[in-house]
Amino acid sequence: MSDVDLNEKAGAAPTATGLDDAKASGPAFPPTMNEEPTPEIDTSGVIGIDGAKLLNRVRDFASRFICYPSETASIVHTLWIAHTHLMDAWFSTPRLAVLSPEPGSGKSRVLEITALLVPNSLLSVNSSASFILRMIADQENRPTVLYDEIDAIFGPNARGNEDLRSMINAGYRRGAVIGRCYMEKGKVLTEQLATYAAVALGGLGNLPDTIMGRSVIIRMRKRGPGEEVEPFRPYLHEPPASALCNELATWSTSVFDIAETAQPVFPEGIADRDADVWEPLFIVADLAGGEWPALVRKAAIETMQKAKSNIRPSLGVRLLADIRGCFGGEDRLPTADLLDKLLEDEEAPWGDLRGRKITPRILAEMLGEYGIKSTTIRMPGGSTPKGYKRAAFHDAWTCYLPPLETDATSATDATNQESLDKTVASDVADETASQPCGGTDEDVAGQED
Repeated sequence: MSDVDLNEKAGAAPTATGLDDAKASGPAFPPTMNEEPTPEIDTSGVIGIDGAKLLNRVRDFASRFICYPSETASIVHTLWIAHTHLMDAWFSTPRLAVLSPEPGSGKSRVLEITALLVPNSLLSVNSSASFILRMIADQENRPTVLYDEIDAIFGPNARGNEDLRSMINAGYRRGAVIGRCYMEKGKVLTEQLATYAAVALGGLGNLPDTIMGRSVIIRMRKRGPGEEVEPFRPYLHEPPASALCNELATWSTSVFDIAETAQPVFPEGIADRDADVWEPLFIVADLAGGEWPALVRKAAIETMQKAKSNIRPSLGVRLLADIRGCFGGEDRLPTADLLDKLLEDEEAPWGDLRGRKITPRILAEMLGEYGIKSTTIRMPGGSTPKGYKRAAFHDAWTCYLPPLETDATSATDATNQESLDKTVASDVADETASQPCGGTDEDVAGQED
């Protein structure tokens, strides 16, 4: 079989370039998204390859060998591959996390196919942090790092590697460096090593939160009945993959100047770190045109929703959420009652914090991190135990927890109750003589507040 036949079978164009204008049409949003269309990116001066058709061919090629868990996964993978050809145009580069709960789910195959389509690929297993750092530090020949079996380093039974994690985290931004010392002729010298590079990680389970927050995530699974893929044969499939890789490089060069200054419009809910992660993929899709601008926006929302549903909250956030449930409609709770309510849930971690139940001191320390402190509270029966007031949690709940559907109603009810309390207190004050030495119970409560 000739190279031309192989290229055509892979979906690659017979020639790497042409004279057709690579005009990127304006992104179209799915009907379900209430967003304004993004401004068209003007590529009228670009001569070269049709970006949309090129991305379609890349996606078709990869789908021959990879059983993606969803259409969204194939979109994310294709755009991530394309973004690696424009690394000098980005301020940040998303990590690609290819994860699964069980072995044999196709993670390694994803990285193997990726290695054929990205520039200067470095497919690695169990390489040291110093080796990868030295490879990346040569920014003139910067590799695309594809690190398989990452669970051996960051898995639940692994000891971790802080050097590797810090390098992966720092290299997410262009211009980031890691400082090192070395000896030369008896003198201690310093050097700064660049860490900016595209990185894909494959492994079981999850990655550290700091890496997950910088990643687009594909969660692979075992193939189901009737799901078949084509066997990958390097001698047969590397030539057409190389043709696609070269075509991606040519297209990327032609749109580089536009990519460097493009500012995509994000759907509602994609901001801050999420926007940094997705921006390169949005720009690639907008430059390619066709259906890709709509596909990337739909994929971003779906991927982020799934990612957030799988993220386990920190112990502190879990405590805030559980305490919100404990309060119910109460405006204050004694510490003892709050602890009892927390311990009622046998599946919650509060009964076994490193072999100990949660105590008033541990509770105070954990809540202190969020600026929440206990105080002396006055209960309806007249007792004044140590406890917590609902108002003390308001800021933390607002910042760290999703809103409850009843929040608006609760806020209105609280306002109405406060107005009622003031009216009642005023009526009582008119009818009751002032108490000597300290005033009324209402005065005491106000001082404790």
